[in-house]
Amino acid sequence: MIGQFRVYDAHAHIFPGKIAARAVESIAEFYTLDMAFDGLPHQLDEINRAAGIDGTLVFSAATVPHQVRTINDFIAAKCEKYPHFIGMGCLHPKMDGIPQEIERIRALGLHGIKFHPDFQNFDIDDPAFLPMYREIAANRLPVMFHMGDKRYDHSRPWRLANLLEKVPDLIAIAAHYGGYSHWEEVRRCLKGSSAWYDTSSSLAFMPAEYFRELGYELGIDRLLFGTDYPMWNVHDELKRFEMLGLPDEDKAKVLGGNFERLFGIG
Repeated sequence: MIGQFRVYDAHAHIFPGKIAARAVESIAEFYTLDMAFDGLPHQLDEINRAAGIDGTLVFSAATVPHQVRTINDFIAAKCEKYPHFIGMGCLHPKMDGIPQEIERIRALGLHGIKFHPDFQNFDIDDPAFLPMYREIAANRLPVMFHMGDKRYDHSRPWRLANLLEKVPDLIAIAAHYGGYSHWEEVRRCLKGSSAWYDTSSSLAFMPAEYFRELGYELGIDRLLFGTDYPMWNVHDELKRFEMLGLPDEDKAKVLGGNFERLFGIG
């Protein structure tokens, strides 16, 4: 709780200690951005508890199929160790045994599935993966998509719009306000869709007026606060969010109420 608001961080990456430094360095090189933190679960737990965060959605993407089971076991174990963590599993679209791993994700108590199309090298709307999405939708598991990058075409907003037309019951969270560096395309393609959004890696890159305008166009009832740990500092992100000047009713939704409704918390 921060002041009168319950607050959830809807976007945080964590890594095992033995690979965290290498993983964070790779992300920093990929995006040519400095990382604020180390990607370690205990560090995230300490930071968010100190900041008054009520819960944190944690995940990691599998860059190759054989990583999937190990990552899902790791996320589940860290959620058991840190009770305020809420875990998402992962899949790789090119792996074998997807229905069985979805069943295992549910058995592990994980609350959704994370994809990073740019790291995993696949198009969001590839017709070959529609059976996978339909299986996920049938299990009512929210899907977090990394969205947007000027260098790649895999995670463009128009691709998610195509997917949601074909699998309308998929619960999709379009990270980075629907598409990092493609926000006008988000407005054109995803306005009026069923997609959810988070604020991660977007607050620092647009004027407050533009952010507010886009938020109300897309749907303030489907917007989630997120930090993109280990990339950004939660205190800085909260300050940026406060500068938006949203009414208290809408602050309460974005900071916590929407998250609780999406994930059935509270």
